[in-house]
Amino acid sequence: MKRTHLPLNALRVFDAAARHLSFTRAADELAVTPAAVGQQIRALEDVLGVVLFRRTSKGLELTDEAEAGLDSLREGFLSFEEAVQAMQAGQSSHFYTIAAPREFYAQWLAHRLAAFRRANPEVRYQLIGGEEVDFTEANLDIAIRLVEGPGDLEGVELAPAQRVTVAADGAPDDWIGWSGATLPDGVEPAIQAGNAGQALASAVAGLGKAVLPLLLCEEAIEAGTLKVLEGPEEGRRAYWLVAPRPQWRQKKVRTLVAFLTGED
Repeated sequence: MKRTHLPLNALRVFDAAARHLSFTRAADELAVTPAAVGQQIRALEDVLGVVLFRRTSKGLELTDEAEAGLDSLREGFLSFEEAVQAMQAGQSSHFYTIAAPREFYAQWLAHRLAAFRRANPEVRYQLIGGEEVDFTEANLDIAIRLVEGPGDLEGVELAPAQRVTVAADGAPDDWIGWSGATLPDGVEPAIQAGNAGQALASAVAGLGKAVLPLLLCEEAIEAGTLKVLEGPEEGRRAYWLVAPRPQWRQKKVRTLVAFLTGED
């Protein structure tokens, strides 16, 4: 059976105006103007073919037609709220689908996810490599991307966009390039890596020096595997935790983000 198109926004406005018997107070509740409330009520009256309010010396009154449908309407809104709560129940799930660059997962993310799971043993992860994984196709909860900003997504920067030039002890004075690297003018890299992870592995192996995001190679620097030749200096791209707004607002995602950013 074909369902009738319901003017849900106008019905919501009608419910507020009926409770307050005032377009002004309804507008305050809905964060709109009284004129906008009036327009929605008139549009609803046109759709329904009935008058919903009458003005009297005492103010607004509901018509009999409005009274006849009000209780059912409010029951309907309660049912909507229950339906939304049922759909949101999955937010309490402890299953996370996460996309992250492989090198960043190995160097930074893996042991932090392990720590999060030690504190929350019920947590389960589905891990997907790569930065450009589609949220809908992969059913992602959150992704980590090396970008200049979150773009159309919600996000938080894991660390300032800083870069360093690093090399292993005894490495030749050759440059390792990769797609996100900014090398000195006129420099031709001896090794052209496909991504930051390959550039990091090449530098650790002693193949030359590379310009890398500080957050990616910070632990290798602290461990003495790499030494800093220049920097840190400001870069354009940083590692961001990102997600579309519906995922970003989920309780489970907020909890993980707070843990990874040290805010919990």
